[in-house]
Amino acid sequence: MQILGLILTGLAAGIMSGLLGIGGATIVIPALVYIYGMSQHMSQGTTLAMMVPPIGLLAAWQYWKAGNVNVSWAIFLCLGFFFGGLIGAYFANFIPELLLRRVFGVFLFIIALKLFFWG
Repeated sequence: MQILGLILTGLAAGIMSGLLGIGGATIVIPALVYIYGMSQHMSQGTTLAMMVPPIGLLAAWQYWKAGNVNVSWAIFLCLGFFFGGLIGAYFANFIPELLLRRVFGVFLFIIALKLFFWG
């Protein structure tokens, strides 16, 4: 049953990612923490490992086929993301779990406010 739940969580994250361009982390991390009882650190690491193949390949390919990918910009973003992810993950491992969870929540809250009020 847990495997089915994880697949459905991934499916929901994939649909929302492809539909709205959001990162799967906005769905998967809270699900892993609150439904499956995973630590914030473990859920963030698991989500990063989950997102690389499908988001980096299949979803982006669909946008590319429709002419909606600026490849040169994506390359530069990728360079920054590559090193930024390395640096961020390194430091995240030293942040206490509750603080990391709260920082994640504040981040999502600020984005939600911006989208809702200033679209």
